[in-house]
Amino acid sequence: MKIIDAHIHFSQAEYFDQIAKAAGHENSDAHLKEQYDAQRIVHGVVMGNHSLELDAHQYPDYLSYCIGLDSSCFNASESPQQADLVEQHLKRKNCVGIKLYPGYNHFYIYEPTVDPFYQLAMQYKKPVAVHTGLTATSHALLKYSHPLVLDEAAVRYPEVQFVMCHIGNPWLADAVAVLAKNPNVAADLSGILEGRIDDMDEFFRRKHAYIDMLKGWLEYLDAYDRILYGTDWPLANIENYLEFVAHLIPESEQEKVFFANANRIYGLGLR
Repeated sequence: MKIIDAHIHFSQAEYFDQIAKAAGHENSDAHLKEQYDAQRIVHGVVMGNHSLELDAHQYPDYLSYCIGLDSSCFNASESPQQADLVEQHLKRKNCVGIKLYPGYNHFYIYEPTVDPFYQLAMQYKKPVAVHTGLTATSHALLKYSHPLVLDEAAVRYPEVQFVMCHIGNPWLADAVAVLAKNPNVAADLSGILEGRIDDMDEFFRRKHAYIDMLKGWLEYLDAYDRILYGTDWPLANIENYLEFVAHLIPESEQEKVFFANANRIYGLGLR
């Protein structure tokens, strides 16, 4: 079975070097490609960070990217000008969407200042991925990253395909309610594990309450055609993450979650 990693980060920042080491990896293109080849991962989708400049987003052929409006470059008062830069990215074949970071930037994703980006997403028929759930820094505000904010955005922009990154973890019930109600919302399973886990059997036993809850909500939703595999590389060990998601998803649905859904939603055109 071919696999697409639908949520990764690709940066040479020292911060990511330390995270990769904790996960038993090396934060480099060569190491990532080696790991992907070993695990039959044929493609990855980068969630862009740090800049809207075209030259800052050069990736190897096995990676596509979403242009990210993170806290280092997003300015709500300059959204029309920034939308012009975002459009230059969306014209690229390997730019497959837009990524929003509302918790870090302190805005609700249904605010009018975001409208120019949704208009572009509709024009170029590319999805909008949204960070939801817990954040990596204490300066972020969780009220903006709660999965319920996606409900209003999905209703206001029914033609936009949204991807709820991290499935709103830990607000799983709320996340699933949004997914159940809004057919234009999908979710990726990235960012749930962190570091390297040496004994997965022991991990499944120790964390069974949480894992059973997540698995139960996915079974309740029963929309495996809108669930995407992703790791949040370099946050977690790739081999661990494959085993974790395989544990959550019925075997009959795994081809969708591991490959077909990301291929369709991000328009990758892989075979």
